Amino acid sequence: MPVGQAAAQSSAVEGKSSVATTAGSAKEKNGYDLFHPTPPELMRELSTDRPDTTESPYTVDAGHFQWEMDFAVFTLEREDGVRSRTWNIAPINFKVGLTNNADLQLIFDSYIHERVEDHRARVAETTDGVGDLTTRMKINLWGNDGGTTAIAIMPFVKAPTSSHRLGNDAVEGGVIFPLAVELPGEWNMGLQTEVDFRRNESNRGDHAEFISSITFSHDIAGELGGYAEFFGNLSADRGSRWEGTVDLGLTYALAKNIQLDAGCNIGITQSADDLQPFTGISLRF
Repeated sequence: MPVGQAAAQSSAVEGKSSVATTAGSAKEKNGYDLFHPTPPELMRELSTDRPDTTESPYTVDAGHFQWEMDFAVFTLEREDGVRSRTWNIAPINFKVGLTNNADLQLIFDSYIHERVEDHRARVAETTDGVGDLTTRMKINLWGNDGGTTAIAIMPFVKAPTSSHRLGNDAVEGGVIFPLAVELPGEWNMGLQTEVDFRRNESNRGDHAEFISSITFSHDIAGELGGYAEFFGNLSADRGSRWEGTVDLGLTYALAKNIQLDAGCNIGITQSADDLQPFTGISLRF
């Protein structure tokens, strides 16, 4: 999985699957910061960085906090007689609004259980532990408080905090550029391009990875929304192959500041994970 999405699933799907709207203009909100929170009546609609992989360009309002968490993620990968099954329990993205157009995010894999079975060699290995810590900054460039488009820049860095060889013990990072577009017929589109700088599989030297995705979302009924997404990852590491997935999911706005979601990412290339079902929640306060 790309460094920038190492924990919680990411999203251009908003609450009720709509491009974020605002109760206040950017001009009247620019004076608020971490220590002077945006008043509730001026806050934007809930905008989450989950459940799809395409990021949202909208930030958390200044002085407010957001928890975005998977209840559980299961990943199945089968290739060349080797089967890998991984459970990621309660990975979380904790976000805090610093200014009207910037937020800080801390992403952590709370608990990982991985079992790898090599049927040809008739051996199996099970590993448990915590994952890495990723720090991200999202800066909205335009469209945070109205309009039919919005774009942001998101630099990030991953610290090697994982245990029991669940990570590669390397500092990695990159930058993400998410774009949201409001389409006719109450459809919404999210686009993303991303460049990661990662340690080689051989653990000698580094390489770049180029990631792109596109997602379409729409309300289904009431507070229920859905999305369909295509995701691609091209690595410059020697011997690597292009990875592609089709991702499907649902969101449900339980309340103004609470959203539930569930979905599944389906690999369409041999090098991608075969299946990755998940379910999660987002809360703002």
